Amino acid sequence: MREFAFELELCAALEERREGIVARQLGASVANPGGRIVDVVIVEPGPQFDRRRALTAETIPDVLLAADIGPGRWTPWRTALDCHPDRAHQAVEHGVEIGYLERTRRNGRDCVRQVARYPTDWTERLVAIENKPDLGTPGDLERQLRTDVSLALVDEIVLATESYVTGAHLNRIPPEVGVWRVHREGDDDIELPTIEVVREPSPLPVEEPGIEPLASHPGRTDIGIVSPVEKATARRRLAERAYGKGWRTYAFPPCASCSGTDVGGNDEPTATLPNCSWKERAIDAASECGTSCPGYEPADPVAVDLVVEREARTPWVADPEPSTRRQVGLDRFGD
Repeated sequence: MREFAFELELCAALEERREGIVARQLGASVANPGGRIVDVVIVEPGPQFDRRRALTAETIPDVLLAADIGPGRWTPWRTALDCHPDRAHQAVEHGVEIGYLERTRRNGRDCVRQVARYPTDWTERLVAIENKPDLGTPGDLERQLRTDVSLALVDEIVLATESYVTGAHLNRIPPEVGVWRVHREGDDDIELPTIEVVREPSPLPVEEPGIEPLASHPGRTDIGIVSPVEKATARRRLAERAYGKGWRTYAFPPCASCSGTDVGGNDEPTATLPNCSWKERAIDAASECGTSCPGYEPADPVAVDLVVEREARTPWVADPEPSTRRQVGLDRFGD
C-alpha cells in the first residue's frame, strides 16, 4: 500500500478512536528548521482547550504569541513584535484577519490587542507517528526515530507499519519508540483499519534539554543543544500548526476517474478520501493527477466540503463565536 493512502486511513482511524486533534506533515525541528517533518501528530486536549478553540480556527502565528501583546491594553504593534517590520506587519494583518487581534489607532499610532488571553494550557500531550507501511524498505527510518528520541520535542513517538514486526525490527528501533501494526482487510475495503499495539511508547523528557543532530560527517555528527524554553516554544508552534491545519489537506482533482470514497462504514462514514478508479487506489492529487495521466478525463471535482467534515468529526470549530469585546474600565483611559 502506498504511504499516502496508508497515512490518510490511519488519520481517519485515529480521529474516530482518539480524543483530540489529528494533523499530518508538520515540521518538528528546532535547531534545524525544516530538518524533520513528522507524518502524523495527535494533540491531546488540555484543561483550557475550549478557550483555545473559541479564539480562532486558524493557526496563530508564533511571532504574535511571543509578542508583548495582551488583552488588557492597546499596544503599538511596531514596538511589540521583535522581528523584521515587514514580517511583523504581515503577522498583525493575519492576526486581525483570523480574529485573534483587535486593531485601532491611539495617539496617531496603529495599536492592537488580543481579543482574549491566549490559553497556555490547552494541550495535554503531543504524540508523533512515523508511518512506514513496508519495513522492508526502511530508508532513513532508524536515524529519524533516533533524532526524535534525542530531541524529545513530543511526549511520545510511535512507528506505524503494515509489516509483520520481528524481534530484529524491534532491536533496530529505539526502545522508547512505540510500535503499531496497522491491519487492513484489503485494497477495496472501506472500513477503518485496526491497530495492534506491538510495543507501547515510553514518555520522553520534554521538559529537559534536547539534542538535535544537524549534519553528519565521517567520524562525527554536528549537533544542536535545544533548551527547555526553546522546546516549549517549538511545542506550542507544533500544536498551533496542527490545530489550524488538520490532516484533510488533500484535494479532489477535476477528473472523472476520481471519486470520493467514504471510509468507516456506509452508515456512519468518518472521512472522504480521493480514490482513482483508473489507478484503483487513493491518490495524492497534487502530485499524481493532471492531463499527462493516461486515465485523466476532464470533469467537475467531487463536491466534498472537507471543512464541514472536519468540524463534524473533531473538536475543532470552523467558525467560533467572535471574541471581540470592549474592555470596560480599561479603554476609557487610553494608552
